[in-house]
Amino acid sequence: GGVDALKHQLWAEAMRHGLSQAQQVLVIADGAVWIWNLVADRFAGARQRLDPWHALQHLWAVAHALHPEDEAAAAAWIKPLKEKLLQSQAVEVITELDELLKRLQGSDKEVVQTERDYLESNKSRLDYKGAQEGGEPLGSGAMESTCRQYQVRFHRSGQFWTTQGDEALMCLETFWRNARWRLLFP
Repeated sequence: GGVDALKHQLWAEAMRHGLSQAQQVLVIADGAVWIWNLVADRFAGARQRLDPWHALQHLWAVAHALHPEDEAAAAAWIKPLKEKLLQSQAVEVITELDELLKRLQGSDKEVVQTERDYLESNKSRLDYKGAQEGGEPLGSGAMESTCRQYQVRFHRSGQFWTTQGDEALMCLETFWRNARWRLLFP
Protein backbone atom coordinates (compact mmCIF):
# COMPACT_ATOMS: atom_id res chain seq x y z
CA GLY A 1 0.00 0.00 0.00
CA GLY A 2 2.97 2.38 -0.13
CA VAL A 3 4.35 4.78 2.46
CA ASP A 4 0.94 6.12 3.51
CA ALA A 5 -0.34 2.65 4.35
CA LEU A 6 2.96 1.81 6.04
CA LYS A 7 2.84 4.83 8.34
CA HIS A 8 -0.67 3.89 9.51
CA GLN A 9 0.36 0.29 10.06
CA LEU A 10 3.53 1.30 11.88
CA TRP A 11 1.61 3.67 14.12
CA ALA A 12 -0.98 1.01 14.99
CA GLU A 13 1.73 -1.57 15.70
CA ALA A 14 3.71 0.87 17.84
CA MET A 15 0.60 1.71 19.84
CA ARG A 16 -0.15 -1.99 20.25
CA HIS A 17 3.34 -2.42 21.72
CA GLY A 18 2.93 0.43 24.24
CA LEU A 19 4.09 3.57 22.44
CA SER A 20 1.69 5.71 24.46
CA GLN A 21 3.46 4.67 27.69
CA ALA A 22 7.00 4.93 26.35
CA GLN A 23 9.25 7.42 28.11
CA GLN A 24 11.56 7.55 25.12
CA VAL A 25 11.29 6.53 21.48
CA LEU A 26 14.33 5.92 19.33
CA VAL A 27 14.19 5.46 15.56
CA ILE A 28 17.25 4.07 13.81
CA ALA A 29 17.16 4.23 10.04
CA ASP A 30 19.29 4.15 6.92
CA GLY A 31 18.89 7.82 6.12
CA ALA A 32 16.22 7.72 3.44
CA VAL A 33 14.35 11.03 3.52
CA TRP A 34 10.94 9.33 3.35
CA ILE A 35 11.75 7.52 6.63
CA TRP A 36 12.61 10.75 8.45
CA ASN A 37 9.44 12.32 7.04
CA LEU A 38 7.41 9.37 8.34
CA VAL A 39 9.08 9.69 11.75
CA ALA A 40 8.30 13.41 11.88
CA ASP A 41 4.67 12.68 10.97
CA ARG A 42 4.00 9.73 13.30
CA PHE A 43 6.72 9.82 15.98
CA ALA A 44 7.38 13.55 16.37
CA GLY A 45 9.09 13.29 19.78
CA ALA A 46 11.31 10.37 18.83
CA ARG A 47 15.07 10.60 18.95
CA GLN A 48 16.58 9.72 15.59
CA ARG A 49 19.79 7.90 14.75
CA LEU A 50 21.35 7.32 11.37
CA ASP A 51 22.70 3.81 11.08
CA PRO A 52 26.50 4.21 11.30
CA TRP A 53 27.14 1.80 8.42
CA HIS A 54 25.07 4.05 6.17
CA ALA A 55 26.84 7.19 7.43
CA LEU A 56 30.19 5.54 6.72
CA GLN A 57 29.08 4.69 3.19
CA HIS A 58 29.04 8.43 2.54
CA LEU A 59 32.57 8.84 3.86
CA TRP A 60 33.65 5.89 1.69
CA ALA A 61 32.22 7.70 -1.34
CA VAL A 62 34.63 10.56 -0.58
CA ALA A 63 37.52 8.17 0.03
CA HIS A 64 36.93 6.47 -3.32
CA ALA A 65 36.62 9.81 -5.11
CA LEU A 66 39.97 10.90 -3.66
CA HIS A 67 41.70 7.54 -4.19
CA PRO A 68 39.85 5.80 -7.03
CA GLU A 69 42.64 3.34 -7.85
CA ASP A 70 44.07 2.73 -4.39
CA GLU A 71 41.87 0.93 -1.84
CA ALA A 72 44.63 1.01 0.80
CA ALA A 73 44.96 4.79 0.48
CA ALA A 74 41.18 5.17 0.67
CA ALA A 75 41.10 3.03 3.82
CA ALA A 76 43.95 5.03 5.37
CA TRP A 77 42.19 8.30 4.56
CA ILE A 78 38.87 7.23 6.07
CA LYS A 79 40.24 5.61 9.25
CA PRO A 80 40.62 8.76 11.41
CA LEU A 81 37.31 10.17 10.13
CA LYS A 82 35.54 6.90 10.92
CA GLU A 83 36.91 7.00 14.47
CA LYS A 84 35.76 10.60 14.90
CA LEU A 85 32.31 9.82 13.51
CA LEU A 86 31.87 6.86 15.87
CA GLN A 87 32.99 9.06 18.78
CA SER A 88 30.17 11.52 17.97
CA GLN A 89 32.54 14.10 16.54
CA ALA A 90 30.52 14.77 13.40
CA VAL A 91 31.27 18.49 13.55
CA GLU A 92 34.99 17.75 13.29
CA VAL A 93 34.41 15.40 10.35
CA ILE A 94 32.35 18.04 8.55
CA THR A 95 35.03 20.66 9.26
CA GLU A 96 37.67 18.39 7.73
CA LEU A 97 35.51 17.93 4.65
CA ASP A 98 35.11 21.72 4.45
CA GLU A 99 38.91 22.11 4.49
CA LEU A 100 39.22 19.45 1.81
CA LEU A 101 36.67 21.25 -0.37
CA LYS A 102 38.90 24.33 -0.48
CA ARG A 103 41.57 22.30 -2.32
CA LEU A 104 39.39 20.41 -4.80
CA GLN A 105 37.88 21.08 -8.20
CA GLY A 106 35.56 19.36 -10.64
CA SER A 107 33.81 16.06 -9.98
CA ASP A 108 35.83 15.30 -6.84
CA LYS A 109 34.64 18.55 -5.31
CA GLU A 110 31.04 17.72 -6.26
CA VAL A 111 31.27 14.31 -4.57
CA VAL A 112 32.79 15.75 -1.40
CA GLN A 113 30.22 18.56 -1.30
CA THR A 114 27.32 16.12 -1.69
CA GLU A 115 28.58 13.83 1.08
CA ARG A 116 29.48 16.74 3.35
CA ASP A 117 25.96 18.14 2.94
CA TYR A 118 24.49 14.72 3.70
CA LEU A 119 26.43 14.48 6.97
CA GLU A 120 25.51 18.08 7.83
CA SER A 121 21.80 17.38 7.30
CA ASN A 122 22.05 14.29 9.54
CA LYS A 123 24.36 15.82 12.16
CA SER A 124 21.78 15.53 14.95
CA ARG A 125 21.40 11.80 14.18
CA LEU A 126 25.06 10.87 14.64
CA ASP A 127 25.41 10.41 18.43
CA TYR A 128 27.01 6.97 18.42
CA LYS A 129 29.08 7.50 21.56
CA GLY A 130 25.97 8.44 23.51
CA ALA A 131 24.22 5.34 22.19
CA GLN A 132 27.08 3.12 23.31
CA GLU A 133 27.17 4.75 26.73
CA GLY A 134 23.40 4.29 27.06
CA GLY A 135 23.52 0.64 25.98
CA GLU A 136 21.36 1.41 22.94
CA PRO A 137 21.64 -0.28 19.58
CA LEU A 138 23.78 1.66 17.13
CA GLY A 139 22.43 0.44 13.86
CA SER A 140 19.48 -0.96 12.03
CA GLY A 141 21.03 -4.39 11.46
CA ALA A 142 18.14 -6.35 12.97
CA MET A 143 15.65 -4.65 10.64
CA GLU A 144 17.98 -4.98 7.65
CA SER A 145 18.28 -8.70 8.39
CA THR A 146 14.51 -9.09 8.64
CA CYS A 147 14.03 -7.30 5.32
CA ARG A 148 16.62 -9.57 3.75
CA GLN A 149 14.82 -12.66 5.08
CA TYR A 150 11.57 -11.44 3.53
CA GLN A 151 13.30 -10.77 0.23
CA VAL A 152 14.83 -14.24 0.19
CA ARG A 153 11.49 -15.81 1.09
CA PHE A 154 9.39 -13.99 -1.49
CA HIS A 155 11.79 -13.41 -4.35
CA ARG A 156 13.11 -16.88 -4.98
CA SER A 157 13.93 -18.08 -8.44
CA GLY A 158 10.74 -18.82 -10.35
CA GLN A 159 8.46 -16.94 -7.95
CA PHE A 160 6.38 -14.15 -9.39
CA TRP A 161 3.86 -12.21 -7.35
CA THR A 162 1.56 -9.34 -8.01
CA THR A 163 2.00 -6.45 -5.60
CA GLN A 164 -1.27 -7.41 -3.94
CA GLY A 165 -0.22 -11.06 -3.63
CA ASP A 166 3.24 -10.14 -2.35
CA GLU A 167 1.79 -7.86 0.32
CA ALA A 168 -0.75 -10.50 1.37
CA LEU A 169 1.96 -13.14 1.75
CA MET A 170 4.20 -10.75 3.68
CA CYS A 171 1.27 -10.00 5.98
CA LEU A 172 0.75 -13.71 6.64
CA GLU A 173 4.46 -14.25 7.22
CA THR A 174 4.53 -11.33 9.66
CA PHE A 175 1.56 -12.69 11.60
CA TRP A 176 3.36 -16.04 11.83
CA ARG A 177 6.69 -14.53 12.92
CA ASN A 178 5.01 -12.36 15.58
CA ALA A 179 3.02 -15.25 17.07
CA ARG A 180 -0.24 -13.60 16.04
CA TRP A 181 -1.46 -16.42 13.79
CA ARG A 182 -4.30 -17.07 16.26
CA LEU A 183 -5.81 -13.71 15.28
CA LEU A 184 -6.30 -15.05 11.77
CA PHE A 185 -7.10 -18.65 12.68
CA PRO A 186 -8.45 -18.85 16.27
